[in-house]
Amino acid sequence: MKTVILAGGKGTRLGEETQKIPKPMVEIGGYPILWHIMKIYSFFGYNDFIVLTGYKGHVIKDYFLNYYSRYSDMTIDLSDNDVQINKMRSEPWKITLLYTGENTLTAGRIKRAASYIGDEDFMLTYGDGVADIDIKALVDSHYASGKLVTLTAIQPVGRFGALDMADDGSIRSFQEKPVDGAWINGGFFVCGNKALDYIGEGADNMMWERDPLQAIASDGMLHAYRHSGFWHPMDMLKDKQELTQLWHDHVAPWAFWEVWMQGKQA
Repeated sequence: MKTVILAGGKGTRLGEETQKIPKPMVEIGGYPILWHIMKIYSFFGYNDFIVLTGYKGHVIKDYFLNYYSRYSDMTIDLSDNDVQINKMRSEPWKITLLYTGENTLTAGRIKRAASYIGDEDFMLTYGDGVADIDIKALVDSHYASGKLVTLTAIQPVGRFGALDMADDGSIRSFQEKPVDGAWINGGFFVCGNKALDYIGEGADNMMWERDPLQAIASDGMLHAYRHSGFWHPMDMLKDKQELTQLWHDHVAPWAFWEVWMQGKQA
């Protein structure tokens, strides 16, 4: 199953951080948050990514084009331009980088990926948030529900719109105004392929979270996977600082792949 990542945002609330790079490339502990998100999925065996770029998308492309040399030890002999790789670091990732326009809204970005997604179901998330989410349990919950789309519902302090959710996890509607203690859309979706059919004409000016998801909810085909663990977006500079501190203190809950985290879980 492919994982589609929305990575075209400008991140204007991050100030100077995003004047030269797109929001998903803002770093946590020396690595872009996009890298952290991909590592979460990769830990659970999902290594096929479609990254939907927009604002300064070339920065993301250059990062992955140079990934091999960026993280490998090497000896460079300038006298004959010989390059020797001493210690390699790589990832088992297949990455499709798809430029979807600088001002395209989320539904339009997803629709443009349809030919790359093909006829399969797919996962979808935002390129600016991390969580200690069990991706396998999320996928299992999706297929057990029999719904078309599953989103991860989380409970932060009120700063986001709320979900009107039934006891069985069915989502009836969205509420725009923030409510303390309410369940909200935390991303980390699992989507049946037919979800793409809900993105109609004028998709470039359409938010995935508006007409498509609301229509899926109205049809009784939207399911919630309740995640009560760690979840943190990176909307503002304060968020970046908090996430970076967790990483530097070796207590980042989302970093399943780190030796120190695996030791802690053991």
